Amino acid sequence: MILPGHTLGMLGGGQLGRMFTVAARTLGYHVVVLDPDSGSPAGRMADDHLHAAYGDAWALDEMIARCDAVSTEFENIPADTLRALARHLPVRPGAAALEQAQNRIREKGMIRRAGLETAPFQVVERPEQAHTAFAAVGAPAILKRAAMGYDGKGQVPVDSPQACAEAFEALGRVPCVLERRVDLEREISVVLARGSDGRCLCYPVAENIHRGGILHMSIVPARVPQATAQAACEAATTLAGALDYCGVMAVEFFITASGALLVNEMAPRPHNSGHYTLDACVTSQFEQQVRALCGLPFGDVRLLTPVVMVNLLGDLWAHGDPDWGRLLSHPAAKLHLYGKEQARPGRKMGHFCVLDPDLAAAVEAAEELFNRLAA
Repeated sequence: MILPGHTLGMLGGGQLGRMFTVAARTLGYHVVVLDPDSGSPAGRMADDHLHAAYGDAWALDEMIARCDAVSTEFENIPADTLRALARHLPVRPGAAALEQAQNRIREKGMIRRAGLETAPFQVVERPEQAHTAFAAVGAPAILKRAAMGYDGKGQVPVDSPQACAEAFEALGRVPCVLERRVDLEREISVVLARGSDGRCLCYPVAENIHRGGILHMSIVPARVPQATAQAACEAATTLAGALDYCGVMAVEFFITASGALLVNEMAPRPHNSGHYTLDACVTSQFEQQVRALCGLPFGDVRLLTPVVMVNLLGDLWAHGDPDWGRLLSHPAAKLHLYGKEQARPGRKMGHFCVLDPDLAAAVEAAEELFNRLAA
């Protein structure tokens, strides 16, 4: 075990790295963040911020010399960086797991090899494949870049072979996945922690509502049958085992109108839909990330109260800072701001949670508070 007083490294300086850093420092660890952004939110909270590229040789030497273990806050860290660090110290999760999540083609293939279901899809890597892929998948469909797409970016809805071909051109002729748009009943996600010994714990399932391809609200516990929630946890655990994963990860699911449970995608890190754990669980997903990294026993994942989490995007700052008094006047609202210097439309600037023993009341209050901020 790596105990408090040692130094942990974090690759990535965004809000997920920031919340990891807060959890680690609360537990008594030192934290070194590597991120090329000199104003990174995590870098401001860490003991030290290495302002350098993720492949910078000097920065990697510093991480090796100063850190006892390293984790990541997003999946697009170069795999070679992780492998270079792993030759000298524990890196959790490892390069192999991140490589699967960095490319939708690899990811979907891995999910199916694990015996889990996805929405129908076809690979499109050349222009001539667009028409045949569309014929196989059918309408409605969505063409997604295989790499570097998130929060609705790098995705184009298509409803004909010609539209598919045009979308492939618009996305720059990069490898893509054409995916059938299923008839959705709702979307859910599972955040779990898995140790190097294979022990796995799942947090309560979250029900997710998106706007414009970006998560807007997570409702916990998800309003789904217990059997569905259990099946999702079992599927997420299966996926983590197939990856021989160590750390915190999230798996997103579609529930179709017919009741089928389909894996949408995985995230090899803490997840936006798990932010509710900061306020409503015995152990947050970020403390759990520290525990997994350091080989400590996992904390209790029990939900203490129903909760609703709402994202705060940069759109709310269009006319200046939102009136936080409208939110903080609610005694059970918990505000988390990420310390980002510049607000932009679609940029995640913070979130808030509303806690209430009555889930329906929590949903109603969260919607009302968000509307107040947006007014």
